[in-house]
Amino acid sequence: MTAQGNQSSPPAADGKSPATAGDTRLVRRDTMFFTAFACLVIGFVGGIVFSVYNLADSAATPGGAGPTQQEITPEQSRVMESLQREVAADPDNLQAWTQLGHLYFDTDQHGKAIEAYRRSLELEPDNPDVLTDLGVMYRRNGQPTKAVEVFNKAIALHPEHETARFNLGVVLLHDLDKRQQALAAWRELVALNPVAYAPNGQLVSELVRELEAEVE
Repeated sequence: MTAQGNQSSPPAADGKSPATAGDTRLVRRDTMFFTAFACLVIGFVGGIVFSVYNLADSAATPGGAGPTQQEITPEQSRVMESLQREVAADPDNLQAWTQLGHLYFDTDQHGKAIEAYRRSLELEPDNPDVLTDLGVMYRRNGQPTKAVEVFNKAIALHPEHETARFNLGVVLLHDLDKRQQALAAWRELVALNPVAYAPNGQLVSELVRELEAEVE
């Protein structure tokens, strides 16, 4: 991913993109980054299981149709049905709503993922990780303004949430063409972590310099 957003970057190896070169712990809030036209890395809260998505083919265009739902495996179908039964029997089951949201996320069911994450957030409003996942789904659903809203909420709740800050910059730059605001978001991320990097391994500080050369 480049600041111009017109080149694709290779996804991070194994879908894992630690926030710093010296810290390879798989902490979900530090590793779920996405690039505008390259890859999207998400993790399950419980098991820290990561998947990679290529946004060049599957990202929703603002105001346009979203990507086609990918084929659901028999295992995913079984888990989905189990979670659906669970939330029907116990609508206050926070973990089940969250995991159902992740499963809908993985199978490109954006509207259902949004609803599941919203139900999860009704039970635990201040979870910045779920808010960040919800923001990604809004973006993939062609709702970048809503994505920005929830990323900002995640940041307000947890100012050190690097994932939300990175994703905020991506949406502002590539979906809303708000370059100065995107630059501000990434500058704040670099101020928090000078060696933060994108899934393709490029330092965010390099992205900042590239974008500065365009807008300043």
